[in-house]
Amino acid sequence: MWDMEAARAALPVVLSGFGVTLLATVLGFAVAVVAGLAVALVQRSAARWIAVPVGALASFVRSTPVMVQLFAAWVLVPGLDALTLGVLVLGLHYATYLSEVYRAGIDAVPKGQWEACTALSLPRRRVWRAVILPQAVRKVLPALGNYAISLFKETPFLSVITVNEMVHEAGTFGSTHFAYLESFTLAAAVFLLASWPTSVLVRRLEARLAH
Repeated sequence: MWDMEAARAALPVVLSGFGVTLLATVLGFAVAVVAGLAVALVQRSAARWIAVPVGALASFVRSTPVMVQLFAAWVLVPGLDALTLGVLVLGLHYATYLSEVYRAGIDAVPKGQWEACTALSLPRRRVWRAVILPQAVRKVLPALGNYAISLFKETPFLSVITVNEMVHEAGTFGSTHFAYLESFTLAAAVFLLASWPTSVLVRRLEARLAH
């Protein structure tokens, strides 16, 4: 049976954990956006002896569960703060996915754009910064938004390295007050309320960019 008093007591605890969840999401996705672009550029532009190992490492990270990566990092890097470590692991994990998104966006830039840059003898760096990347990023913005939502929903895995994110706080409250139903329901509601508007925004952005 639903206990309203327990729900009222659980809400502040859940919301305090949401602050940590939101921070991990924002910072982790920032790492993913930057690192993913770097991986995409290295695989496309760097020498083969650099591009091949980077591509192999990215494939390995994509092919292993994020929970395993979190636990391995927790064991191998014991001196780092748990939240910082979690942000880095989540960010680098999703960077491997975003690198493929960026690659698809770069490949979608019309061939004529490259030929025009060559004809104008534009420096390589300016070609990427002023011509290719602005077009590529615009094409993949909806996909980036979807991955941001996915990262947000995977933050509960941070509890395996003792980060007090929202689901961890809900579980702690539930075990202390025997109110798992109330605490986890509230956590699920917060996830829904936070991710649903973002999902709607991403769909509208996708529809707008399609025209």
